[in-house]
Amino acid sequence: MAASLSLLALLTACSPSGAVDRPAHAADPVVVGADVLLRDSLELVRGRRVGLITNQTGRATARAGSSADSAVSTVSLLFDHPDLDLVALYSPEHGIEGVVREGERVASGRHAETGLPVYSLYDETNEPLPSMLEGVEMLLFDIQDVGARYYTYVWTMALALRAAGAAGIPFVVLDRPNPIGGELVQGNVLDTAFATFVGLHPVPMRHGMTVGEVARLVHAHWEPRAELHVVQMKGWKREMWYEDTGLQWVAPSPNMPSVESATHYPGTCLLEGTGLSVGRGTERPFQWVGAPWLDGEELAERLNAYGFPGVRFEAVQFTPNAPSDGKFAGSEVRGVRFVATERELYDPTLAALAAVIEARQLARALPGDPWEWNAAHFDRLAGTDRVRRLVEQGTSLDSLVAVWDAQLRAFRTLRRPSLLYR
Repeated sequence: MAASLSLLALLTACSPSGAVDRPAHAADPVVVGADVLLRDSLELVRGRRVGLITNQTGRATARAGSSADSAVSTVSLLFDHPDLDLVALYSPEHGIEGVVREGERVASGRHAETGLPVYSLYDETNEPLPSMLEGVEMLLFDIQDVGARYYTYVWTMALALRAAGAAGIPFVVLDRPNPIGGELVQGNVLDTAFATFVGLHPVPMRHGMTVGEVARLVHAHWEPRAELHVVQMKGWKREMWYEDTGLQWVAPSPNMPSVESATHYPGTCLLEGTGLSVGRGTERPFQWVGAPWLDGEELAERLNAYGFPGVRFEAVQFTPNAPSDGKFAGSEVRGVRFVATERELYDPTLAALAAVIEARQLARALPGDPWEWNAAHFDRLAGTDRVRRLVEQGTSLDSLVAVWDAQLRAFRTLRRPSLLYR
Protein backbone atom coordinates (compact mmCIF):
# COMPACT_ATOMS: atom_id res chain seq x y z
CA MET A 1 0.00 0.00 0.00
CA ALA A 2 3.00 2.31 -0.23
CA ALA A 3 2.45 5.68 -1.89
CA SER A 4 4.28 6.05 -5.15
CA LEU A 5 7.44 8.13 -5.19
CA SER A 6 6.14 10.01 -8.20
CA LEU A 7 3.12 11.21 -6.26
CA LEU A 8 5.24 12.24 -3.30
CA ALA A 9 7.56 14.15 -5.59
CA LEU A 10 4.62 15.85 -7.25
CA LEU A 11 3.07 16.97 -3.98
CA THR A 12 6.39 18.05 -2.56
CA ALA A 13 6.97 20.20 -5.63
CA CYS A 14 4.10 22.40 -4.49
CA SER A 15 6.02 23.26 -1.33
CA PRO A 16 9.76 23.84 -1.47
CA SER A 17 11.47 20.56 -0.66
CA GLY A 18 15.15 20.08 -0.12
CA ALA A 19 16.65 20.68 3.30
CA VAL A 20 16.70 24.29 4.44
CA ASP A 21 19.85 25.46 6.19
CA ARG A 22 18.41 26.84 9.41
CA PRO A 23 20.54 28.45 12.09
CA ALA A 24 20.39 26.73 15.47
CA HIS A 25 19.19 30.08 16.86
CA ALA A 26 18.60 33.47 15.31
CA ALA A 27 21.63 35.75 15.69
CA ASP A 28 19.23 38.25 17.22
CA PRO A 29 15.79 37.27 18.51
CA VAL A 30 12.91 38.00 16.18
CA VAL A 31 11.10 41.16 17.23
CA VAL A 32 7.36 40.45 17.32
CA GLY A 33 4.70 42.89 16.17
CA ALA A 34 3.74 43.91 19.70
CA ASP A 35 7.28 45.09 20.36
CA VAL A 36 7.52 46.85 17.02
CA LEU A 37 4.28 48.69 17.78
CA LEU A 38 5.47 49.97 21.13
CA ARG A 39 9.01 50.78 20.04
CA ASP A 40 8.56 52.16 16.54
CA SER A 41 4.90 52.52 15.55
CA LEU A 42 3.06 54.21 18.39
CA GLU A 43 1.53 56.77 16.06
CA LEU A 44 -0.79 54.01 14.87
CA VAL A 45 -2.51 53.82 18.27
CA ARG A 46 -1.61 57.08 19.98
CA GLY A 47 -4.57 58.68 21.73
CA ARG A 48 -6.93 55.82 20.80
CA ARG A 49 -9.32 53.82 22.94
CA VAL A 50 -8.13 50.32 22.15
CA GLY A 51 -9.63 46.85 22.39
CA LEU A 52 -7.25 43.87 22.41
CA ILE A 53 -7.94 40.28 21.30
CA THR A 54 -5.33 38.18 23.07
CA ASN A 55 -4.48 35.30 25.38
CA GLN A 56 -1.46 33.99 27.31
CA THR A 57 0.66 34.02 24.13
CA GLY A 58 0.36 37.79 23.74
CA ARG A 59 3.72 38.72 25.21
CA ALA A 60 6.33 41.35 24.43
CA THR A 61 9.59 42.74 25.80
CA ALA A 62 9.08 46.44 25.19
CA ARG A 63 9.93 47.54 28.72
CA ALA A 64 13.43 48.89 29.07
CA GLY A 65 15.97 46.22 29.88
CA SER A 66 13.65 43.33 29.06
CA SER A 67 14.91 40.22 27.26
CA ALA A 68 13.13 37.50 25.32
CA ASP A 69 13.25 35.36 28.48
CA SER A 70 11.50 38.03 30.56
CA ALA A 71 8.62 38.89 28.24
CA VAL A 72 5.50 40.32 29.83
CA SER A 73 1.92 40.34 28.64
CA THR A 74 0.87 42.73 25.92
CA VAL A 75 -2.15 43.47 28.14
CA SER A 76 0.12 44.88 30.86
CA LEU A 77 2.25 46.85 28.41
CA LEU A 78 -0.73 48.47 26.71
CA PHE A 79 -2.66 49.06 29.94
CA ASP A 80 0.30 50.87 31.53
CA HIS A 81 1.19 52.88 28.44
CA PRO A 82 0.49 56.63 28.74
CA ASP A 83 -0.10 57.20 25.02
CA LEU A 84 -3.16 55.01 24.57
CA ASP A 85 -6.17 53.81 26.52
CA LEU A 86 -6.75 50.05 26.68
CA VAL A 87 -10.47 49.74 27.42
CA ALA A 88 -11.52 46.15 26.59
CA LEU A 89 -10.15 42.63 26.15
CA TYR A 90 -11.48 39.77 24.02
CA SER A 91 -10.67 36.10 24.54
CA PRO A 92 -10.55 33.31 21.92
CA GLU A 93 -11.05 29.58 22.43
CA HIS A 94 -9.30 28.30 25.60
CA GLY A 95 -9.83 31.65 27.34
CA ILE A 96 -7.58 34.59 27.98
CA GLU A 97 -5.27 32.43 30.14
CA GLY A 98 -5.33 29.50 27.69
CA VAL A 99 -6.49 26.86 30.19
CA VAL A 100 -10.04 26.06 29.05
CA ARG A 101 -10.52 22.73 27.26
CA GLU A 102 -10.96 22.64 23.51
CA GLY A 103 -14.56 23.11 22.43
CA GLU A 104 -15.64 24.26 25.91
CA ARG A 105 -17.40 27.60 26.07
CA VAL A 106 -15.45 30.51 27.52
CA ALA A 107 -17.27 32.89 29.84
CA SER A 108 -16.98 36.67 29.69
CA GLY A 109 -15.84 38.43 32.84
CA ARG A 110 -13.22 40.79 34.25
CA HIS A 111 -9.47 40.66 33.85
CA ALA A 112 -7.90 39.92 37.23
CA GLU A 113 -4.89 42.21 36.82
CA THR A 114 -6.44 45.25 35.15
CA GLY A 115 -10.14 45.00 35.95
CA LEU A 116 -10.94 45.46 32.27
CA PRO A 117 -13.97 43.72 30.78
CA VAL A 118 -13.12 40.47 28.99
CA TYR A 119 -15.58 39.63 26.23
CA SER A 120 -15.63 36.01 25.14
CA LEU A 121 -15.39 35.25 21.44
CA TYR A 122 -15.91 31.55 22.12
CA ASP A 123 -19.35 31.43 23.69
CA GLU A 124 -22.72 32.32 22.20
CA THR A 125 -20.87 34.37 19.59
CA ASN A 126 -17.50 33.98 17.88
CA GLU A 127 -17.64 37.51 16.48
CA PRO A 128 -17.52 40.74 18.49
CA LEU A 129 -21.05 42.09 18.82
CA PRO A 130 -21.68 45.82 18.38
CA SER A 131 -22.28 46.10 22.13
CA MET A 132 -18.79 44.68 22.76
CA LEU A 133 -17.23 47.39 20.61
CA GLU A 134 -18.95 50.41 22.16
CA GLY A 135 -16.36 53.05 22.97
CA VAL A 136 -13.59 51.15 21.15
CA GLU A 137 -11.79 53.19 18.49
CA MET A 138 -9.32 50.54 17.34
CA LEU A 139 -9.19 46.76 17.61
CA LEU A 140 -5.86 44.94 18.03
CA PHE A 141 -5.08 41.23 17.65
CA ASP A 142 -2.07 39.64 19.37
CA ILE A 143 -2.19 35.82 19.55
CA GLN A 144 0.30 33.10 18.59
CA ASP A 145 -1.08 30.75 15.92
CA VAL A 146 0.29 27.28 15.02
CA GLY A 147 -0.03 27.38 11.22
CA ALA A 148 -2.87 24.89 10.64
CA ARG A 149 -6.35 25.49 9.22
CA TYR A 150 -8.12 23.77 12.10
CA TYR A 151 -6.74 26.10 14.77
CA THR A 152 -9.48 28.57 15.59
CA TYR A 153 -7.41 31.65 16.43
CA VAL A 154 -7.08 32.88 12.84
CA TRP A 155 -10.85 32.49 12.39
CA THR A 156 -11.45 34.51 15.55
CA MET A 157 -9.27 37.12 13.85
CA ALA A 158 -11.19 36.87 10.57
CA LEU A 159 -14.56 37.38 12.27
CA ALA A 160 -13.20 40.26 14.34
CA LEU A 161 -11.90 41.84 11.14
CA ARG A 162 -15.41 41.64 9.74
CA ALA A 163 -16.90 43.16 12.90
CA ALA A 164 -14.37 45.98 12.83
CA GLY A 165 -15.31 46.72 9.24
CA ALA A 166 -18.99 46.83 10.12
CA ALA A 167 -18.26 49.15 13.06
CA GLY A 168 -16.00 51.41 11.02
CA ILE A 169 -12.96 51.00 13.29
CA PRO A 170 -9.41 50.10 12.21
CA PHE A 171 -8.14 46.56 12.82
CA VAL A 172 -4.47 46.02 13.70
CA VAL A 173 -2.67 42.66 13.71
CA LEU A 174 0.50 42.48 15.80
CA ASP A 175 2.28 39.81 13.82
CA ARG A 176 3.94 36.69 15.22
CA PRO A 177 5.92 33.81 13.67
CA ASN A 178 4.36 30.80 12.06
CA PRO A 179 6.03 28.27 14.39
CA ILE A 180 6.24 25.55 11.74
CA GLY A 181 7.71 27.84 9.08
CA GLY A 182 6.39 29.82 6.18
CA GLU A 183 7.53 27.76 3.19
CA LEU A 184 5.62 24.48 3.28
CA VAL A 185 2.00 24.52 2.08
CA GLN A 186 0.34 21.12 2.41
CA GLY A 187 -2.92 19.18 2.52
CA ASN A 188 -6.19 19.89 0.78
CA VAL A 189 -7.93 23.24 0.37
CA LEU A 190 -11.22 23.60 2.21
CA ASP A 191 -14.45 23.28 0.22
CA THR A 192 -16.49 26.33 1.24
CA ALA A 193 -19.60 24.15 1.52
CA PHE A 194 -17.90 22.81 4.68
CA ALA A 195 -16.89 26.17 6.14
CA THR A 196 -17.01 26.18 9.95
CA PHE A 197 -15.07 27.73 12.82
CA VAL A 198 -12.27 25.19 12.19
CA GLY A 199 -11.99 26.51 8.63
CA LEU A 200 -13.93 29.57 7.47
CA HIS A 201 -12.20 30.22 4.16
CA PRO A 202 -10.56 28.07 1.45
CA VAL A 203 -7.04 27.60 2.77
CA PRO A 204 -5.01 24.38 3.04
CA MET A 205 -4.52 22.27 6.14
CA ARG A 206 -1.06 23.82 6.44
CA HIS A 207 -1.08 27.34 5.04
CA GLY A 208 2.49 28.51 5.70
CA MET A 209 1.45 32.04 6.68
CA THR A 210 1.80 34.29 9.71
CA VAL A 211 -1.36 35.64 11.34
CA GLY A 212 -0.69 39.01 9.71
CA GLU A 213 -0.43 37.38 6.29
CA VAL A 214 -3.64 35.42 6.88
CA ALA A 215 -5.35 38.69 7.81
CA ARG A 216 -4.15 40.26 4.57
CA LEU A 217 -5.43 37.27 2.59
CA VAL A 218 -8.84 37.38 4.30
CA HIS A 219 -9.04 41.13 3.82
CA ALA A 220 -8.10 40.92 0.14
CA HIS A 221 -10.59 38.22 -0.82
CA TRP A 222 -13.38 37.82 1.74
CA GLU A 223 -13.60 40.67 4.26
CA PRO A 224 -12.58 43.90 2.49
CA ARG A 225 -14.54 46.46 4.52
CA ALA A 226 -12.18 46.97 7.44
CA GLU A 227 -9.19 49.30 7.54
CA LEU A 228 -6.46 46.72 8.13
CA HIS A 229 -2.95 47.34 9.44
CA VAL A 230 -0.36 44.64 10.06
CA VAL A 231 2.56 45.55 12.33
CA GLN A 232 5.30 43.39 10.85
CA MET A 233 7.94 41.50 12.79
CA LYS A 234 11.59 42.28 12.41
CA GLY A 235 14.03 39.49 11.65
CA TRP A 236 11.61 36.72 10.75
CA LYS A 237 12.23 34.76 7.54
CA ARG A 238 10.03 32.16 5.90
CA GLU A 239 12.43 29.28 6.49
CA MET A 240 12.46 29.86 10.24
CA TRP A 241 10.90 27.43 12.67
CA TYR A 242 10.06 28.66 16.13
CA GLU A 243 13.34 27.46 17.66
CA ASP A 244 15.17 29.73 15.21
CA THR A 245 13.46 32.90 16.47
CA GLY A 246 15.08 33.21 19.89
CA LEU A 247 11.60 33.57 21.38
CA GLN A 248 10.30 31.59 24.33
CA TRP A 249 7.60 29.04 23.45
CA VAL A 250 4.33 29.65 25.29
CA ALA A 251 1.81 26.84 24.74
CA PRO A 252 -0.99 28.36 22.61
CA SER A 253 -3.49 25.85 24.01
CA PRO A 254 -3.45 23.11 26.68
CA ASN A 255 -2.59 20.33 24.21
CA MET A 256 0.05 22.21 22.22
CA PRO A 257 3.01 21.99 24.60
CA SER A 258 5.80 22.02 22.01
CA VAL A 259 6.81 22.82 18.47
CA GLU A 260 7.08 19.06 17.95
CA SER A 261 3.35 18.68 18.58
CA ALA A 262 2.67 21.64 16.30
CA THR A 263 4.78 19.99 13.57
CA HIS A 264 2.44 16.99 13.38
CA TYR A 265 -0.79 18.84 14.13
CA PRO A 266 -1.68 19.80 10.50
CA GLY A 267 -2.04 16.07 9.88
CA THR A 268 -2.84 14.25 13.10
CA CYS A 269 -5.61 16.66 14.08
CA LEU A 270 -7.66 14.93 11.37
CA LEU A 271 -7.82 11.81 13.52
CA GLU A 272 -9.86 13.71 16.11
CA GLY A 273 -12.77 12.93 13.80
CA THR A 274 -12.25 9.20 14.32
CA GLY A 275 -12.40 6.92 17.34
CA LEU A 276 -8.61 7.00 17.68
CA SER A 277 -6.81 8.91 20.40
CA VAL A 278 -4.40 11.61 19.28
CA GLY A 279 -2.54 11.55 22.58
CA ARG A 280 -4.58 14.09 24.52
CA GLY A 281 -3.95 13.51 28.19
CA THR A 282 -0.33 12.50 27.55
CA GLU A 283 3.00 14.32 27.26
CA ARG A 284 2.96 13.94 23.46
CA PRO A 285 -0.38 15.16 22.12
CA PHE A 286 -0.68 14.96 18.33
CA GLN A 287 2.53 12.90 18.20
CA TRP A 288 0.86 9.67 19.36
CA VAL A 289 -2.14 8.03 17.69
CA GLY A 290 -3.84 4.83 18.78
CA ALA A 291 -6.65 2.78 20.31
CA PRO A 292 -6.76 -0.25 22.64
CA TRP A 293 -7.73 -2.53 19.74
CA LEU A 294 -5.03 -1.30 17.35
CA ASP A 295 -1.91 -3.30 16.48
CA GLY A 296 0.74 -0.59 16.72
CA GLU A 297 3.53 -2.78 15.38
CA GLU A 298 1.56 -3.60 12.26
CA LEU A 299 0.45 -0.01 11.73
CA ALA A 300 4.01 1.30 12.12
CA GLU A 301 5.27 -1.28 9.61
CA ARG A 302 2.58 -0.32 7.09
CA LEU A 303 3.24 3.40 7.45
CA ASN A 304 7.02 3.05 7.19
CA ALA A 305 6.47 1.08 3.98
CA TYR A 306 5.11 4.22 2.31
CA GLY A 307 8.60 5.70 2.42
CA PHE A 308 7.44 9.19 3.35
CA PRO A 309 10.43 11.54 3.47
CA GLY A 310 11.28 13.22 6.76
CA VAL A 311 9.31 10.98 9.12
CA ARG A 312 9.37 7.54 10.69
CA PHE A 313 6.76 5.67 12.70
CA GLU A 314 7.38 3.77 15.93
CA ALA A 315 5.03 1.43 17.76
CA VAL A 316 4.08 2.82 21.20
CA GLN A 317 1.82 2.18 24.14
CA PHE A 318 0.38 5.03 26.19
CA THR A 319 -2.30 5.68 28.78
CA PRO A 320 -4.30 8.93 28.51
CA ASN A 321 -4.76 10.67 31.85
CA ALA A 322 -8.00 12.67 32.01
CA PRO A 323 -7.93 13.35 28.24
CA SER A 324 -9.96 16.37 27.23
CA ASP A 325 -11.53 14.39 24.37
CA GLY A 326 -12.62 11.62 26.75
CA LYS A 327 -10.91 8.91 24.69
CA PHE A 328 -9.62 5.87 26.60
CA ALA A 329 -9.03 7.60 29.94
CA GLY A 330 -6.89 5.35 32.13
CA SER A 331 -6.76 2.62 29.49
CA GLU A 332 -3.67 1.29 27.77
CA VAL A 333 -3.65 2.42 24.15
CA ARG A 334 -1.59 0.79 21.41
CA GLY A 335 -0.57 2.79 18.42
CA VAL A 336 2.22 4.69 16.69
CA ARG A 337 4.40 7.68 17.34
CA PHE A 338 5.05 10.10 14.49
CA VAL A 339 8.74 11.11 14.59
CA ALA A 340 9.85 13.98 12.36
CA THR A 341 13.39 13.32 11.16
CA GLU A 342 13.72 16.08 8.52
CA ARG A 343 11.02 18.66 9.05
CA GLU A 344 11.67 20.45 5.76
CA LEU A 345 10.81 17.26 3.85
CA TYR A 346 7.97 16.03 6.02
CA ASP A 347 4.32 16.30 5.00
CA PRO A 348 2.21 15.56 8.11
CA THR A 349 -1.03 15.74 6.12
CA LEU A 350 -0.03 12.81 3.91
CA ALA A 351 1.32 10.82 6.85
CA ALA A 352 -1.83 11.26 8.91
CA LEU A 353 -4.14 10.42 6.04
CA ALA A 354 -2.14 7.25 5.42
CA ALA A 355 -2.61 6.43 9.11
CA VAL A 356 -6.38 6.83 8.71
CA ILE A 357 -6.38 4.56 5.64
CA GLU A 358 -4.26 1.84 7.22
CA ALA A 359 -5.93 1.90 10.64
CA ARG A 360 -9.31 1.64 8.91
CA GLN A 361 -8.10 -1.43 7.02
CA LEU A 362 -6.77 -3.03 10.21
CA ALA A 363 -10.11 -2.45 11.92
CA ARG A 364 -11.99 -4.21 9.11
CA ALA A 365 -10.01 -7.37 9.76
CA LEU A 366 -11.03 -7.49 13.45
CA PRO A 367 -14.21 -9.07 14.84
CA GLY A 368 -16.99 -6.51 15.02
CA ASP A 369 -14.96 -3.87 13.14
CA PRO A 370 -14.16 -1.46 16.03
CA TRP A 371 -13.58 1.55 13.76
CA GLU A 372 -15.57 4.69 14.58
CA TRP A 373 -16.16 7.85 12.58
CA ASN A 374 -17.39 11.11 14.03
CA ALA A 375 -18.44 11.91 10.48
CA ALA A 376 -19.56 15.49 11.01
CA HIS A 377 -16.41 16.42 12.89
CA PHE A 378 -14.07 14.60 10.51
CA ASP A 379 -15.66 16.36 7.54
CA ARG A 380 -15.36 19.73 9.30
CA LEU A 381 -11.66 19.13 9.86
CA ALA A 382 -11.06 17.72 6.38
CA GLY A 383 -13.02 20.58 4.86
CA THR A 384 -14.90 18.10 2.70
CA ASP A 385 -16.75 14.79 2.97
CA ARG A 386 -14.77 13.40 0.05
CA VAL A 387 -11.84 12.23 2.18
CA ARG A 388 -13.98 10.19 4.57
CA ARG A 389 -16.12 8.71 1.79
CA LEU A 390 -13.09 7.55 -0.19
CA VAL A 391 -11.32 6.13 2.85
CA GLU A 392 -14.46 4.14 3.64
CA GLN A 393 -14.50 2.85 0.06
CA GLY A 394 -10.93 1.59 0.42
CA THR A 395 -9.42 4.14 -1.98
CA SER A 396 -5.61 4.31 -2.07
CA LEU A 397 -3.69 7.32 -0.82
CA ASP A 398 -2.50 8.10 -4.34
CA SER A 399 -6.03 8.32 -5.69
CA LEU A 400 -7.38 10.16 -2.67
CA VAL A 401 -4.87 13.03 -2.83
CA ALA A 402 -4.60 13.24 -6.62
CA VAL A 403 -6.60 16.50 -6.67
CA TRP A 404 -4.52 18.19 -3.98
CA ASP A 405 -1.68 19.28 -6.25
CA ALA A 406 -3.84 21.62 -8.33
CA GLN A 407 -5.50 22.99 -5.20
CA LEU A 408 -2.16 23.82 -3.60
CA ARG A 409 -0.77 25.43 -6.73
CA ALA A 410 -3.83 27.67 -6.95
CA PHE A 411 -3.59 28.59 -3.28
CA ARG A 412 0.09 29.48 -3.50
CA THR A 413 -0.78 31.86 -6.33
CA LEU A 414 -3.69 33.28 -4.33
CA ARG A 415 -1.64 33.90 -1.19
CA ARG A 416 1.43 35.40 -2.89
CA PRO A 417 0.31 39.07 -2.80
CA SER A 418 -0.50 38.73 0.91
CA LEU A 419 2.98 37.56 1.96
CA LEU A 420 5.10 40.01 3.95
CA TYR A 421 8.36 38.17 4.49
CA ARG A 422 10.98 36.57 2.27
